[in-house]
Amino acid sequence: MTTRPELRNPSTFVPGILAVALFGVFAAVFLGAGFGDPVGFGDANITASIGYALIGLLDAAGDSVVASEGFLASFIIVALLLDAALEGAVLLAKRDDQGGDGE
Repeated sequence: MTTRPELRNPSTFVPGILAVALFGVFAAVFLGAGFGDPVGFGDANITASIGYALIGLLDAAGDSVVASEGFLASFIIVALLLDAALEGAVLLAKRDDQGGDGE
């Protein structure tokens, strides 16, 4: 049988009020922020620019190159995180040969 949560518990009441206040501050900042008009990259090919930056041939890319170092850095960081997640999943999925609790 479960019990009802205690809403008037002082140990959880103050952090709850602080969380609601922080949400209100974030909502006010987000709704009050002014966003400029969207600006595109024109006729530049972003994918080709990232590819040329990966292999170090930005000079051979031609005129349709954009500064892709920021894209390249985020691309490599996401690749490392996905690699770590894949290796963690393999580690967790590997079966124990001995069975049981590993003794």
